[in-house]
Amino acid sequence: MLEVQSITRHYGELKAVDDVSFSIERGEIVGLLGHNGAGKTTVMKMLSGFLEPDTGSIWFQGTPVSSSPEALQRQLGYLPENLPVYPELSVASYLDYAAELKGLTNDIKRQAIKTVIEATELGPRLLSPIATLSRGMKQRVGVAQAIIGKPSLLILDEPTNGLDPTQTEQMRQVIRNISESATVILSTHIMQEVEALCDRALIIRQGRLAVDARLDDLTHSNRIALRSSSAADAIEDALESASWFKGISANHRVDTSEANGPHLCDFILQVDDSVSLDTCLSDCARLCVTANIPVMGLRADTQDLQSLFVRVNNNNELTQSMTADSVEEVEHVA
Repeated sequence: MLEVQSITRHYGELKAVDDVSFSIERGEIVGLLGHNGAGKTTVMKMLSGFLEPDTGSIWFQGTPVSSSPEALQRQLGYLPENLPVYPELSVASYLDYAAELKGLTNDIKRQAIKTVIEATELGPRLLSPIATLSRGMKQRVGVAQAIIGKPSLLILDEPTNGLDPTQTEQMRQVIRNISESATVILSTHIMQEVEALCDRALIIRQGRLAVDARLDDLTHSNRIALRSSSAADAIEDALESASWFKGISANHRVDTSEANGPHLCDFILQVDDSVSLDTCLSDCARLCVTANIPVMGLRADTQDLQSLFVRVNNNNELTQSMTADSVEEVEHVA
């Protein structure tokens, strides 16, 4: 549905976006992540047709955006980080204006406004001037204007900014519902939002696409974390008969509060991807107990999105886009 091919954009001498490519299908919710200044906003502006790339192309539903940006924008819902609202307008007037901008008229317009009011629960403040609304309520007005008319492409920049936990969960459900018939790009600094909503993560680093992978793949683990007072050699001897065991490395030493207590160390065990991790964990525990290896901790060594984000951005050697298969390499470099 959305195809981005090698787009680059300069601001003077600054290369804000550098040879970025990806594709997104209808129904996907994709998280666009990166530090401030990484190039996320420039990417979103190009996707919306507001900016043109210096080189490369963007295709929406089989048509290049450069040839007909208006065709994209009629099907676009966009929530920028700094919401451009008219404070003197009432909520109802502003949504009516937003609907007209999208070409909606008569009964279709009225039904579209009614739908977004119900979805964002703005009914009680419908006649209130926007200037009198709280930050959270203004954010809901922004989301309402973005989703009005059931857009085919929805770009949301910090959509839950200023919302309380209950409102945040309601907004997540609204986004999930929209994704059933649209492509959604979500840019946020809140990793929990991406983990709760998104199918994929795109991480932009210094203008380049550093990671493009599904979240399930990013959090998949083929490693076991084992805490023990035994030496690595003893643990390796205990596990060498297991077909799933592929190697051991010491992660770090653990400080103990007792001066004469055992010296603990965290070890990372590499396991065979083709074997269930639950099976590996169970077998590891059995083999360690049989060999009198003390086990103070045993778990799957999974990573969350926050950890991956930090590792990617701290890796000074990173020069090309990674998929889930190459994320593990970053962990060893970082």
